[in-house]
Amino acid sequence: MGQGGGGVKKFGAPLFGTPKSWHARQQPSSPSGCTGPGPSPGGQDLGFCAVPGAMAAENPVESLQEEATCPVCLEYFTEPVTLECGHNFCRACISQCWEGSDTAASCPQCRETVQQRNLRPNRQLANMVEITKRLIPRGSLLKSPRMHSNVTLDPDTAYPQLILSEGGKSVRWGDTWQHLPNNPERFDSWACVLGCEGFTSGRHCWEVEVEVGVGQSWAVGVARESVGRKGGISLSPEGGIWAVERCWWGQYQALTSPETPLPLSRVPRRIRVCLDCDRGQVTFIDAGDEAPIFTFPPGSVPGERIRPWLRVGGRSQLRLCP
Repeated sequence: MGQGGGGVKKFGAPLFGTPKSWHARQQPSSPSGCTGPGPSPGGQDLGFCAVPGAMAAENPVESLQEEATCPVCLEYFTEPVTLECGHNFCRACISQCWEGSDTAASCPQCRETVQQRNLRPNRQLANMVEITKRLIPRGSLLKSPRMHSNVTLDPDTAYPQLILSEGGKSVRWGDTWQHLPNNPERFDSWACVLGCEGFTSGRHCWEVEVEVGVGQSWAVGVARESVGRKGGISLSPEGGIWAVERCWWGQYQALTSPETPLPLSRVPRRIRVCLDCDRGQVTFIDAGDEAPIFTFPPGSVPGERIRPWLRVGGRSQLRLCP
């Protein structure tokens, strides 16, 4: 399924793998049609690649936080290691990603095949993280309003057999077909619904409480604003959807093309969706134990308005967490 790759850095690249852009971020766009480099603090050159004239517009505190944050758990790096492709992760995070695989595995960001035995401790990055922790309290990035987004569901997009709660925070499969206006925004063939909110820049997270009963199926992810609503649509990046899915027989998979089976160590009951518009990346995390589920790597998501997306199968219900 067309997983686009980001700019992959080989060994000898800047310290932090794929550097963040230094342009000024915009605030997320408003809901539409819905109601309801330089030196480190210690003087060490960290290898940032700055865009001339853009530094003044960038929040340096936010930039430092982002460079010290693991792309999987979205916490400050713990025992950071560098893969052959140049990307960095917490040792525990990458170990969880590769659980059950043998010597060869893939990078969660760029999907390049790498050797597990070639993990290199990144002591320089670890030192920078310790400096960042002293300057900026741990977790302040995750508590930023720009990160945690209050998402609600858009009734004008909901498939007619889906029942939304009054506040737009939950959706379930209904027993009967509702006679609703066949407006252009509404899905008419797949049991899907979009969130009211749309994002074009910045980093945004929300959590979805899922059900895991026998025969229940669902999918959680994001979709571009222009995703098809009428007739048969492709539940894949080619169709404008980036998501993970539980099949009715209990298998979990990422909606790539073809689908990617997900050998999870435990059954998730709450899934965190982390959208990074600036990098074009979506990460899914089991919010119960912070274990990574799947990442669509940088460059996967296009630079257009992106909205939360849910698919609800028979006898299933999904709830957006506060």
